[in-house]
Amino acid sequence: MARAHRLLMIDDDTELTALLQEYFRRFGHHLRVAAHAAEGLRMFRQERPDLLILDVMLPGKDGMTLCREIRARDAVPIIMLTARGEVTDRIVGLELGADDYIPKPFEPRELVARIETVLRRVSPGGDAETLTHGDLSLEPNSFRAALAGEDLELTSTEFALLRMLMERPGRVMSREILLQELRGADAEIFDRSIDMLISRLRHKLGEDSRSPRYIKTIRGAGYLFAG
Repeated sequence: MARAHRLLMIDDDTELTALLQEYFRRFGHHLRVAAHAAEGLRMFRQERPDLLILDVMLPGKDGMTLCREIRARDAVPIIMLTARGEVTDRIVGLELGADDYIPKPFEPRELVARIETVLRRVSPGGDAETLTHGDLSLEPNSFRAALAGEDLELTSTEFALLRMLMERPGRVMSREILLQELRGADAEIFDRSIDMLISRLRHKLGEDSRSPRYIKTIRGAGYLFAG
């Protein structure tokens, strides 16, 4: 069984949240719930959960706005819930810094699996060596990445993606391979989320997309870490 974690869910569907609170107890996870953005933000600041589950359709301040505000100050893992499951919602959520998304309705077991997958990225096991390429370094055990001595503020998914690329310098990684490693065998292989994540990584690395120093696009094949 995975280690128990403190989770916070911001969603005004009280029937769903009550069901999930009971269901998560089977896995040893403690789920706290808020029905409104303001209440959720207060609980987030007070309780510092290990992961945040955030519904897009909230009364008052919407989930996208709340995600943007939290991500501007905190790298806590965020999973977005989208009522329609539309590609646009997913892309916008990823652009704002969400680590994963799941469309409603969903099976509770799938949400648990997504949560545990995201949390494993934050707490990788074993003694992994520091990866260094030029002035870019990544420390898997301490979940720290730095460029020219300055810490990079990466989400857990961005960190995991950068680690995968840095561990295989010079090797072309297809979108399908990257998605499968990030989300497991059930990943949607035609999902554009990898492109969004690469764009965010390049921005944080200060890359020129026309002539990137680290992450290069191999047309028709995927991405390559140049090192």
